[in-house]
Amino acid sequence: MTVKKVGVVGAGTMGSGIATNIAQHGYPVHIVDVGASQVEGALAKARVFYQRQAERGRMSAAEAAAAGDRLRGGTELDALGGCDLVIEAVFEQLDIKAELYGRLIPRLAPGCLVATNTSCLQVGALARSVDRPERFLGMHYFNPPSVNPVVEVVRGEKTAPSAIDAALAFCTATEKMPVLCRDSSGFALNRFFCPYINEAVRIYDDGIATPFEVDRVACDVLGAAAGPFVVINLVGSRVVLHAQSNLAALGGFYAPAESVVRVGEQAGSWEIGDPSPPDAARDKAVADRLMGATFLALLQELDEEVAAPADIDLGARHAFKFGKPPCGLMDALGRKEVERMLRPFCETYGAAVPRSLSRVGQLAARG
Repeated sequence: MTVKKVGVVGAGTMGSGIATNIAQHGYPVHIVDVGASQVEGALAKARVFYQRQAERGRMSAAEAAAAGDRLRGGTELDALGGCDLVIEAVFEQLDIKAELYGRLIPRLAPGCLVATNTSCLQVGALARSVDRPERFLGMHYFNPPSVNPVVEVVRGEKTAPSAIDAALAFCTATEKMPVLCRDSSGFALNRFFCPYINEAVRIYDDGIATPFEVDRVACDVLGAAAGPFVVINLVGSRVVLHAQSNLAALGGFYAPAESVVRVGEQAGSWEIGDPSPPDAARDKAVADRLMGATFLALLQELDEEVAAPADIDLGARHAFKFGKPPCGLMDALGRKEVERMLRPFCETYGAAVPRSLSRVGQLAARG
């Protein structure tokens, strides 16, 4: 199928950003939300974005005006009846999404694709509320969706191959980098990124290093553009707590750190602290734990065949700005060194050594 017209349900940060990106690339987009003021705000925000893009020379004035004209919005789901693709971007709560699907899907054409932008709920659980699960899938845009180039395309158990093909083609047409993944907790990217953030906070909780020291080491060993504590402050501590809590069912290693819970429940932010000089022993301990936590989650994900190593590294590089993406980094370090970092986590949390450890050294080659 070919996507010609798109609907977006939800005019918040994610929904408005998704619509902004899609309209910029030539597609008519209709945004629906329960409040007219939210819709008007999303439309206005998009037009400001286009204007700024034009001022920076990234669009012409005519292109900016045309993109704005392709955006429409309102409060009625009936307006989405002519869409070929509808992307749902409402609050991350299963019952809210399920109730929406019950009202939305009867209004859509039989061949319309329906995608959820969920970052943490499983597509299969949401598909139980859909009467055409073969047309339902995940399309998880990363924040800010107007500029972040990565979209996880999540294949549910009942998603038809033709639906996946259409979603992948649509991502390419809107200049997004699709990461194809199986429906699994955390999908391809948050599955390892959340434990990396969580371990950074555990390091602080254990009194090993300050947020500044952890962030400095993370930027060094992973080539991260921003350290984990800066990231928490950017995305919000409550969001981080919610995302990590949704992985907790995977076992003790994934349980939220004490201060992830404490700060997240208060919607607080972290004081990064003053710069301090490097300390070789401390920095090595921090590096081992950050990399070990990342590698354990990632190798477990590879055991489960959630996504290909090449796609995971693409997402890590472009969604999270890791200069040293984790699969390539494991290859560079070698199996023996990766195993040394993994062992303490496996022993502490009673986790088996992942089978995919045997692939280290050839992950990038195998893709």
